[in-house]
Amino acid sequence: MAAGKIKLKTPEEVELIRESSLLVGKTLGEVGKHVKPGVSTLELDTIAETFIRDHGAIPAFKNYQAAFGETPFPGTLCTSLNEEVVHGMPSAKQILKDGDIISIDCGVKINGYYGDSAYTFAVGEVSAKKKRLMEVTKTALYKGIEQAKVGNRLGDISNAIQRYVEGYGFSVVREMVGHGLGKNLHEPPEVPNYGRKRSGIPLQEGLVIAIEPMINMGKRFIKIAQDGWTVFSTDRQPSAHYEHCIVIGKDKAEILSTFEFIEN
Repeated sequence: MAAGKIKLKTPEEVELIRESSLLVGKTLGEVGKHVKPGVSTLELDTIAETFIRDHGAIPAFKNYQAAFGETPFPGTLCTSLNEEVVHGMPSAKQILKDGDIISIDCGVKINGYYGDSAYTFAVGEVSAKKKRLMEVTKTALYKGIEQAKVGNRLGDISNAIQRYVEGYGFSVVREMVGHGLGKNLHEPPEVPNYGRKRSGIPLQEGLVIAIEPMINMGKRFIKIAQDGWTVFSTDRQPSAHYEHCIVIGKDKAEILSTFEFIEN
């Protein structure tokens, strides 16, 4: 997914990625206002595309051609409902119901640089078990970010996420990973959500990555649907997904994306 040479970002480039990531956060906040029973995932997608284009940006996922996909992705958002892990396609036929959870992944490009972030929303009242899955997945994201600093290695991020979620009996999806980003939506390095401490590349100041734990309530195994994009858990148990774009700093990471417009 993210082959090639790692490129560290200048402070000027980090500011451009921050601008893109901020617009992603605002878009997710706008979409989040409409996440409720009776709304289709295509309606959410239309809201996101209109919002992004009204702000002078380009939806990063729309018509994206992945190496594994036979056809370009048709939506502005990846809307992954319940047992869908990631890359769910928005559809007029997919209507949100009370008790669902939905992962909404959004990317934009503005001024030549990409931003990328994801959040799992509860639709109406969800079960205590789904709430716990969401809480643990989001906390795992921040556990990973705590390890994203100079002096550590990539595996320290991965290990922190894995240890935390497995402590609650949940499973880390291993085939799908985080990634670098900048002028390209997907750049090296890949950022797994599992691994050994002190393994992988050393983390350097100016490295920009998207950390995105994808955590299953049941077993970790996944399949890809016949549409060629939607990834779902093979045991059909729910999955949660949160993502932040960060830049590695000397003492700690700086989070470039935000959940502020969703949660406040």
